[in-house]
Amino acid sequence: QVQLVESGGDSVQAGGSLTLSCAASAYISSVCCMAWFRQPPGKEREGVASIDRYGSTNYADSVKGRFTISRDKARNTLYLRMDSLRPDDTAMSYCAACAFSCTVTSVYDHWGQGTQVTVSS
Repeated sequence: QVQLVESGGDSVQAGGSLTLSCAASAYISSVCCMAWFRQPPGKEREGVASIDRYGSTNYADSVKGRFTISRDKARNTLYLRMDSLRPDDTAMSYCAACAFSCTVTSVYDHWGQGTQVTVSS
């Protein structure tokens, strides 16, 4: 399978900001829907945001107005800018790519290994 590599995870205080990056192949970057998922400790993995090849986006209600998903096709990179972080945003965050429909509940074909985001009070 193809590889997706996340980076940018860190430990920050509540109210802070953080930007995650996901490096992808040129093929995935040019044709696939891409998304961010997260899994808080002891909970199920959930979709956070998605973006299709034309730039159309979808967000989970819990992050609307705080997170922004974007992609730079020239650099084959997906981003997630997270503002106004809360302790319940603490989770392992994953990059995903390629699905028939491009939403936060779609089934994706490719996954990265994850990067840890920790938000303290």
